[in-house]
Amino acid sequence: MKASVIMSTYNAEAWLEKVLWGFSAQTEKDFEIIIADDGSGPKTAELLERLRPLLGISLKHVWQEDNGFQKCMILNKAIVAAETDYLIFTDGDCIPRADFVATHLKFRKPKHFLSGGYFKLPMVTSEAITKDDIIAQRCFDVQWLMRNGLTSVKKMKLTAKGFMATLLNAITPTKATWNGHNASCWKTELVAINGFNHEMQYGGEDRELGERLVNNGLKPVQVRYSAICIHLDHSRGYVSDAVWKKNNDIRAYTKQHKVVQTPTGIAQL
Repeated sequence: MKASVIMSTYNAEAWLEKVLWGFSAQTEKDFEIIIADDGSGPKTAELLERLRPLLGISLKHVWQEDNGFQKCMILNKAIVAAETDYLIFTDGDCIPRADFVATHLKFRKPKHFLSGGYFKLPMVTSEAITKDDIIAQRCFDVQWLMRNGLTSVKKMKLTAKGFMATLLNAITPTKATWNGHNASCWKTELVAINGFNHEMQYGGEDRELGERLVNNGLKPVQVRYSAICIHLDHSRGYVSDAVWKKNNDIRAYTKQHKVVQTPTGIAQL
């Protein structure tokens, strides 16, 4: 297989099913999916068992007990479980466009990581999307989205193609960072920095990993107008000011001291 898609999830079966249908519609078929499950109940496992024979893709379920927000730990377990050399990261609330995997493979190169974004949808549009809309790729059509509740005026991520997408990637003021919903690099590079920092919870944990990749000599490549996914709306009950402060302090230390390997990561599983 050419790549492993690592997808985080937690008790969000309706959104996860839509995302998996998105990966079933990929133009590139030679990849595996690893569900990094941070303690979901049995409904997630039941969904995966139902979909596994229908997707036409190798599907693994890496699960750990629910002990609060431990996304970094489950992502590291998924990295270990990956059978390929190249890892693409996304979330169980981001439906990929049909060329998503192919685009990550097209732009990959040694000593670099790819940085993509997402196109955020309101709840009414998120709920309106069906399996058929995903397979037919209607959910990436701006006019269809507008008929189904989209009001955003920033639509270039969905409409830019070819040279225009390349140009926008080059001139965007958005910094190329590690974004957990849309990023990729070689497995060896992630193992070299000991993966994600287990001490970090929600808020900047993905960016911190990218900062350590940069400290280890990798260069980020902007693909936000080429590797496209749409983000399904949801609440974030796990957000905490105290956790944000802790995470920001860890990131500041990582930058100041040029940290490469986290002390709590893959090697500590």
